[in-house]
Amino acid sequence: MTMRERLANSPAALPAAGKIADNSYRNLKKDMHITILERIDLERLQRLSPEQIKQELAILVERIIHEENIILNQSERHSLLLDIQYEMLGFGPLEPLLGDASISDILVNTASKVYVERNGMLELTDVTFHDNGHLMKIIDKIVSRVGRRVDESSPMVDARLPDGSRVNAIIPPLAVDGPLLSIRRFAVQPLTIDNLLERKSLTPPMVQLLSALGHAKINMLISGGTGSGKTTLLNVISGFIPANERIVTIEDAAELQLRQPHVVRLETRPPNIEGKGEVTQRALVRNALRMRPDRIILGEVRGPEALDMLQAMNTGHEGSLATIHANTPRDALARLENMVGMAGVTLTARATRQQIVSAITVVLQVSRLTDGARKLVSLQEITGMEGDSITMNEVFSFRQTGVDANGKVLGHFFASGVRPAFTDRLRTFGVPVPDALFDPSRIFE
Repeated sequence: MTMRERLANSPAALPAAGKIADNSYRNLKKDMHITILERIDLERLQRLSPEQIKQELAILVERIIHEENIILNQSERHSLLLDIQYEMLGFGPLEPLLGDASISDILVNTASKVYVERNGMLELTDVTFHDNGHLMKIIDKIVSRVGRRVDESSPMVDARLPDGSRVNAIIPPLAVDGPLLSIRRFAVQPLTIDNLLERKSLTPPMVQLLSALGHAKINMLISGGTGSGKTTLLNVISGFIPANERIVTIEDAAELQLRQPHVVRLETRPPNIEGKGEVTQRALVRNALRMRPDRIILGEVRGPEALDMLQAMNTGHEGSLATIHANTPRDALARLENMVGMAGVTLTARATRQQIVSAITVVLQVSRLTDGARKLVSLQEITGMEGDSITMNEVFSFRQTGVDANGKVLGHFFASGVRPAFTDRLRTFGVPVPDALFDPSRIFE
């Protein structure tokens, strides 16, 4: 069937450019794509550069429009050409979203619904796919580039886009209504400490203290829920590490963007199609200890590597950092204790907690509030043990007082008035902080 015959069976009216969800425009784009695939020499195309391919596609699209006598204005031609280029060279309808720096997450709920997250809030877009088959082709294109596959025998997959963004896909029969795709965007320009201050995610006294903690090689654990800003805060704190130290980072998917000159990045490897070749975080932590690191940064502790991390912190690798999924600092320590139990060693609860107390000094709790704002809501010092319980003192915290008419969270930061024990260590390392930093009367909105 020629494109003219296919168009004759589709709606005649052509919508304005950019209305991706309109059926007639989608039909035109789909038919144009099919026609191009029928005419183009794919083997020759692979030998061309991306710019040469774009030129070839532009010529071919214009030729087809002329031959089929399709009535389009200049704006509509440009929109159609862009969409065809997205299909041929990129990830189809997702390309405009991937190019939008304000979007932090892209969530595809089957072919007909695509949500994005902007400024911490979800919103429905007008982006759609032709059908679930079209969405499956895009998912296949994504995962095949990293040597993975997704089909009925392997219906779940994790992958990574060329820019570092993390991708998860799950398809039928596990996904009942159709393929599901989740993309956690990779920040090309990571947020700086000035950005966090501007957004009121923390306060100047908190920044002063975090800088001192980084210089004084104090082990810290960053706790928070999904999308709360743990990795962002980890990136910022890592900026306080002196440039002359050797840093080894260990992550499931490389996201950290450290600025120091001596950084060694390690990344886990999932099992291959035969179920072999997996390299876990625990194996990488053990290997990192043989790499003469000054500091080890663990992107997220989530399993038996917790024991190896604590042992590393307790055996000279001071100033190490890690993140963990938890809703409160106390929950973070409980989760850490459970993960140590996954390592297959026989330790009593008290012995495990003593390991935690010896290894970690500060727990930072970050949270995403109801208005989408992300804040460092608690900074707590681990002070020791009383009986079988770990004792903690809160140094800084954020208290929510309400919500205004626009849904914006109201509240303030303040110090508890407690002078933490680690200030003596800060003085030893030449980065003392004034007692006024912990004045509880200083309120920051």
